[in-house]
Amino acid sequence: MLITLEGIDGCGKSTLHASLGKLLHEFSPVMTQEPGATWIGDQVRRAIAEQSDPIAEALLFVADHAAHLGEVVRPALAKGKLVISHRYIDSRFAYQEVTLMEFLPDPVRWLTEVHNGWTIMPDLTFLLVLPVEVALARIEKRGSTEHFENSEVLTRVQQIFLDRAQAEPGRFVIIDATLAPDVILKFVGGEITKRMRTVR
Repeated sequence: MLITLEGIDGCGKSTLHASLGKLLHEFSPVMTQEPGATWIGDQVRRAIAEQSDPIAEALLFVADHAAHLGEVVRPALAKGKLVISHRYIDSRFAYQEVTLMEFLPDPVRWLTEVHNGWTIMPDLTFLLVLPVEVALARIEKRGSTEHFENSEVLTRVQQIFLDRAQAEPGRFVIIDATLAPDVILKFVGGEITKRMRTVR
């Protein structure tokens, strides 16, 4: 089973991801992320830091996704493992749609066609949602920021996430990310546990 955690920067995905690995130890979950699970992820981070050409950046994200599938996700799923990814395909559509708007006439169509025929969609996606100003305050406490971590971009990104959730209500579970981390952890962990015990 493939579970993904999505949401704008500062919504608490990293904290939730780390905690779920411990909470769900009985299932020996494969905890992974995009970008960063493969060597291509390092190049993605470099492209972000250097504010590279948006199309080149998007293609690096896609390449990282392909390597992530081949090296981590597909092998784990083939063994019947629970895979929990911190960011996945929805982040790419949400962020890259915004960054590519000025460079491509139809970013969504382009991204869709690039992924057609080879990607794997999640079984369940938890979307953490919170006011953008709260997210930005959390990001500021963290220190360094990336080029897309501003109010205008994150507002548009979050709306794209919500639009995707509305289009696929059977896959998405929307979480109020202003709730206490332990409350979110208990709920998400409980939902994953129920799913896992159903499929076993």
